Amino acid sequence: MEQQQIFSEKEVLADALTSEKTATEHYNLWANECVHTGVKNAILDCLSKEHAIQQDVFNIMHSKGYYPTPMAQTQKVEEAKQKFSQCAQQF
Repeated sequence: MEQQQIFSEKEVLADALTSEKTATEHYNLWANECVHTGVKNAILDCLSKEHAIQQDVFNIMHSKGYYPTPMAQTQKVEEAKQKFSQCAQQF
């Protein structure tokens, strides 16, 4: 008799999050390489929807304590803001 494998909620959610990350990577690549505007817009729409799903899965995992994120140090946050604001000003 074959034994049934049962996955925990955390494992299922982690798999879903990994799948969403992979999907967004692929949609982004396809959008970057697409020539036809209509197709590119459809792919970008899918990319946006996948990002929303990824955020939902992350929020569920985070709220359940499956994906803890430590608080960032104020100094590190300020350094990142400075770095990226300078980068944006160059364009």
